[in-house]
Amino acid sequence: MSVIINPILKGFNPDPSIIRVGDDYYIANSTFEWFPGVQIHHSKDLQNWKLITRPLNRLSQLQMEGAPDSCGVWAPCLSYNKGIFYLVYSNVKSFAGVWKDTPNYLVTTKNITGDWSDPIFLNASGFDGSLFHDDDGRKWYLSMRIDHRKGKMFGGIILQEYDMDKKKLIGPVKFIFEGSSLGLTEGPHLYKKDGFYYLITAEGGTEYGHAATMARSKNIEGPYELSPIHPFISSRENDNYYLQKSGHADLVQTQDGKWLAVFLTARPTTSRGLCILGRETSIETVDWPTNEWPVLGSGNSLPRVEVPINNAATNGMYELTTKDDFNTPELNINFQSLRIPITEEWASLKTRPGFLTLVGRDSLSSKYQQSLLARRIDSLNMEASTCLDFSPETFQQMAGLVCFYNTAHFHYLHVSANDEGKRCIQVITHDHFEPFEAYQEPVCLPDEGVVFLKATLNGADLQFHYAIKENEWI
Repeated sequence: MSVIINPILKGFNPDPSIIRVGDDYYIANSTFEWFPGVQIHHSKDLQNWKLITRPLNRLSQLQMEGAPDSCGVWAPCLSYNKGIFYLVYSNVKSFAGVWKDTPNYLVTTKNITGDWSDPIFLNASGFDGSLFHDDDGRKWYLSMRIDHRKGKMFGGIILQEYDMDKKKLIGPVKFIFEGSSLGLTEGPHLYKKDGFYYLITAEGGTEYGHAATMARSKNIEGPYELSPIHPFISSRENDNYYLQKSGHADLVQTQDGKWLAVFLTARPTTSRGLCILGRETSIETVDWPTNEWPVLGSGNSLPRVEVPINNAATNGMYELTTKDDFNTPELNINFQSLRIPITEEWASLKTRPGFLTLVGRDSLSSKYQQSLLARRIDSLNMEASTCLDFSPETFQQMAGLVCFYNTAHFHYLHVSANDEGKRCIQVITHDHFEPFEAYQEPVCLPDEGVVFLKATLNGADLQFHYAIKENEWI
């Protein structure tokens, strides 16, 4: 028996939705304000995963320009039925104030790595939409319900039928589940087993109280009985556990009839401190006897870091590509932009072969037209470097290497110019929108030639370097 090491998708891969099609497993994850939208990874052994597509790759499917930080694409639900892949997603427009703008859409395809359809609007009464294909051929949409009254927001789970021919929701909206005492009920998924409809939801908020809850009913419309194994998944009672914030789960059945759960987790730099990698995806086996409640293979609600499993490869690891010389016709799939598509107009591999040419536009504080290409980091011990050819003329022109969380939080090592037009280097930190410059006076650079830039991360400690000659780091 082999062992899977959690997390299986490291670095900003939250809200996993998993399916199996034959011998192939697919996981879809939230991407928030990053474009293209939704990451889909593929695996045959459940340990080694490869990013194969981001299906929301054109403006007709996803418009996020101006979207606030951490809005955009939330909690995609990937499903498969009779030769068609279905993807439900929220494109959150606003999340502050009394009301929330959370339109939900459906796209489909017969080829998961091919083009997906233009979106079908479903509703905007909540977020975290999900599609369930019942064995009688009917399809059901469910989501959390937003209740703005008295600041409640989380108003339980709703259900409505989806009509494939009419391409819209039909019939009455049914309120099926209020949630447990953990509250903040969201992220619903439905399954049918042994005559029961099983409903899994995320609860307890997305911080250290996070959890996944299980309920079931003989009738799809409820009432749903809460599982005595409650919560189904959580690390909320274990302050120093390696996998924190465990919750927001989805289930899949393997080829031999066994069950697995995927769910989000996070790895803080200190005990319940900051999770600078974002929320990640982990996996656990599920024991599910006939007519009984499911329980994690760990025997309790706490997921294991090392998970024994029959069809996994031995100690495979998920890794990002380590180097890019920008000498291919297409940009590496690991890169994303903020809110808008990557186009030749501002990010070109053709202008200067062997280089990525970026055209300056909005600042790092903008939510509109930035010239920023980024990729996830997947380890708390990491080194990233680049070579920059840039000749600014004023202090308002800058380019460089940024460690970016959102518009309120980043560290930016950049080349610019001083009042005399001489090249210089500086570090700007943005902490809760408060700016800080590392040097009282920027460090002067030679007027010509490339500059090497490097960031080294060790837990919560970030060190920047620069070099005029390759590998002679300062």
